[in-house]
Amino acid sequence: MKNNDRYWDCLDQAMEASHGGRTDEALAWLDEALRAHPDGAEAHNGRGEILWDEDRIDEALHEFERAIGADPKFITAHLNRAELLVEDLCEFKQAVSLCNELLSGVEELPRLDRGAEAEVYYLKAKAVFYLDDLQGALFLVRRALKTTGEVAIYRSFDGQIQFELGRFAEAKRSLDTAVAMDPEAGHAVYHLALVLERLDATEEADKAFACANALDPERYPMPTRIDEASFRQVAAQAFDNLPRSIREYVEDVPLLIEEWPSEDLMSGENVSPQILGIYLGIPRTELQVTDQPEDLTRVILFKRNLEKICRDRGDLIEQIQITLRHEIGHHLGLSEEDLERLGLA
Repeated sequence: MKNNDRYWDCLDQAMEASHGGRTDEALAWLDEALRAHPDGAEAHNGRGEILWDEDRIDEALHEFERAIGADPKFITAHLNRAELLVEDLCEFKQAVSLCNELLSGVEELPRLDRGAEAEVYYLKAKAVFYLDDLQGALFLVRRALKTTGEVAIYRSFDGQIQFELGRFAEAKRSLDTAVAMDPEAGHAVYHLALVLERLDATEEADKAFACANALDPERYPMPTRIDEASFRQVAAQAFDNLPRSIREYVEDVPLLIEEWPSEDLMSGENVSPQILGIYLGIPRTELQVTDQPEDLTRVILFKRNLEKICRDRGDLIEQIQITLRHEIGHHLGLSEEDLERLGLA
């Protein structure tokens, strides 16, 4: 039997406890709400959100699915499930399918208002982005913006995609807009720093990196800068430290150091401007007698990109070694799966 008054009272208590950071108390109130109304979609969704915050991902997904089962038209649970699939479970194709269902207008599913429709387009854009369809992601996030008007997180993602496409001036315009709308959005500030760096606005970029770091030190560490000579020395040492059995196969492979990938390289090899290193040439396993690898084969490490992901000099030295071994692995014919298995992905 449903006790609706008790159910909503418990939800109010759970919300108050959750906002106060009293997670266990909030979960207890939600359990009490479900005793009053076992099919309460809001209570299942609330449990899912709390469990998600605690990184109990599978349990959170189960609760969102129970909420949807209890009320298929409860849009919040649908959006939470789609976002969790994208951000935590990396189930991008499944997320795209869910978004397509929500956009289909099927009678059994929620009827989307403009805000919800925009959010579905945005979540689908993120899933498509992670599936390496940058143009598709750009189209979808712009559908989100067209549907609901300017939203800082949507405009920031537009800028991120433009950056990945190598359209740095266009990316700056979008990210300037996003930061103006929400100066405390670390994602937008950090990507603006990346763009400014590529536009040779070094002083502005460093200020933006510092601002992003102040907003979220864990996610956006300050770049660990070292001079070029020291970087080359570390890279050369990493090369010399390769096992002898490998080194004999790579002694003639040039090791180049560049600040970041050129626009020609990004477009020609279809790589991200944030790539750490790249192997160019024909893997040894694919060489033919007529091939001339000396004209093609090289490993390039991108100094600025490596510096940006490292918290200190020791971390940078380790990452240079990992990246070099990864690219040498490609020269030897190892696949990404092989490299991941060997801890070099």
